[in-house]
Amino acid sequence: MAAAPAARLRTLLERYVLHLAAGVTLACLVAGVYLFAVADSAFAERLLDRYGLAALFLILVLEGAMLLYFAPSEALVPAGVTLLADGPDDYATVAAVIGVAVLGATVGQFALFTVAKRAGREYLLSRSWFRVSADRLERFDGWFERWGPVAVPVSNALLFTRGMLTVPAGFADMDDRTFLLLSALGTLLFQTWLAALALVVGVRLEVL
Repeated sequence: MAAAPAARLRTLLERYVLHLAAGVTLACLVAGVYLFAVADSAFAERLLDRYGLAALFLILVLEGAMLLYFAPSEALVPAGVTLLADGPDDYATVAAVIGVAVLGATVGQFALFTVAKRAGREYLLSRSWFRVSADRLERFDGWFERWGPVAVPVSNALLFTRGMLTVPAGFADMDDRTFLLLSALGTLLFQTWLAALALVVGVRLEVL
């Protein structure tokens, strides 16, 4: 008997997951466009300084959904470490910054992945907020076809390719749990080495 409510819940989620993902993406888009109009990297740093981890989470959701138009994503975790940590030995805060960054980016990437998976190529290419050309998307499709699921964490762990395999993974109908795991793994590697770099530079420049 207990399995029946669980099955109904799963059916409900599967039925409305596109609407939920589209809603998250739309909310990210509205926030991203607003911030693009009024904000810059300094504004992002002020948000981090004032609202801490909550601001970092929301900004990384935008980054994961490829809607971060007003600040370079590579600067977010270093800024968070510099502004929020009480020195290089504040391991708990550094770990929290990394963890929140991974969670936010993964939520954003999963929303975009779900839209790609459910709505398809033509829908995304027709959206003005999706700023990847058909030619670039075709190239990333080729990467995914060649390397398979391993391309997701590898691309997420590297500069300039972060998130680029999210959409091809959705087009390929990758399993949701597999995508979440691989996406989070790559982002964890990326944000960890960024945080480590921020600590090293911060100590050298005596800002931590």
